[in-house]
Amino acid sequence: MAWDFETEPEFEEQLAWMRGFVREQIYPLETLELSYDQVRQVIKPLQDEVKARGLWASHLPEELGGGGFGQVKLGLMHEILGETPYGPVVFGNNAPDSGNAELLAIGMEMGGNPEHRERWLNPLLAGEMRSGFSMTEPHTAGSDPTLLQTRAVLDGEEWVIDGRKWYTTNGSVADFFIVMAVTNPDVHPYQGSSMIVVPVDTPGVTVLRDVGSMDDPTVVYGKFGNHAEILYDQVRVPKGNLVGVEGAGFQLAQARLGPGRIHHCMRWLGQSRRAFEMMCERAVSRYTHKSVLAEKQTVQNWIADSMAEMHAARLMTLQAAWKMDQVGASAARVEIAMIKYYGAQVLYNVIDRSLQVHGSLGYSSDMPLEAMYRAARAARIYDGPDEVHRQTVARSALKGYEAHEIPTDHIPTRTEAAKRQFADALEMLAAAEA
Repeated sequence: MAWDFETEPEFEEQLAWMRGFVREQIYPLETLELSYDQVRQVIKPLQDEVKARGLWASHLPEELGGGGFGQVKLGLMHEILGETPYGPVVFGNNAPDSGNAELLAIGMEMGGNPEHRERWLNPLLAGEMRSGFSMTEPHTAGSDPTLLQTRAVLDGEEWVIDGRKWYTTNGSVADFFIVMAVTNPDVHPYQGSSMIVVPVDTPGVTVLRDVGSMDDPTVVYGKFGNHAEILYDQVRVPKGNLVGVEGAGFQLAQARLGPGRIHHCMRWLGQSRRAFEMMCERAVSRYTHKSVLAEKQTVQNWIADSMAEMHAARLMTLQAAWKMDQVGASAARVEIAMIKYYGAQVLYNVIDRSLQVHGSLGYSSDMPLEAMYRAARAARIYDGPDEVHRQTVARSALKGYEAHEIPTDHIPTRTEAAKRQFADALEMLAAAEA
């Protein structure tokens, strides 16, 4: 099955427009101290321009108000949008809203409540609502969701939810959450969890705090992009708030996380490219010890290694996106796992080298590198830590091998086998030499 990453000229023109639009119209927003509501107001004209070009919410099918793009196109878009934190927001495909929109859409395809479209999905796509994905818990390992402690019990026509979550991104500014909870503890964990929509103003929902992090240690409550800790105490929501069908929690999670990881990796490449450009500019500008940094072998090595790593990560990610378009997320599971841990390391490497080339300037907040550096560390944790993805790849690779007491490539054993295989030829050679 042949493959390539070529896209039609019309889409290439859109990508070219996006590059200029992101750098000229969205980059400047990074320098302004704006509240969440102010950001929404300022970016609305930009969002209208994106909608006019047919690039709004491109991750969803056209019948749901999206662009209906496949993963390769989405990946190429996210590579550009990832250069700035505001990029995905302006284009209507920022996490967690984009992933939650996909969950609602997939849930309806499963036979779930069709009313979710008007109640939640359309306002989410229109930018009139914000959402949070409430899965990670403070007292269980996020890398093993079979350990979920949050419970949802059906009581008549209502789900009653009890549990504690944290790292619910945008939780303190969200209008509703999609909560993952155990709904049937008596079956295998992969069949016993479900996802349920919970409006933020439901009695029993308490947003306890925004969790400070390495990315933002001095946290200000209610800031866009914060990660909230939330208590669900006897929270009652209608039975119809179930996303999809009961017991489909893991299936929905995988459907959400597969594309999300590709988008993460391509956004990381956008961040890497930006850090790389800063590094190269600094290298040809900074003079020290009788020459500019660009003439130092160590700096040249950093630039060359960064180029090679970014190129490799880009090809790996686009190939994973192409495979997902062709055969689905499940069949591309290994490729997606590889790009997740490899791309995260490339992101960290390139930003780290760029920061080092900038010296004290890079360490200061006068450059965006220090913030990029702090944010990059989280890439090796969220959407599954590196170790879990490496395990997935290794297990897949090892399936094709069997144990042998004597190694297959053991030379003495192979020599004896070769002598038997070529016995006649060896006899002829021996006779000729005699």
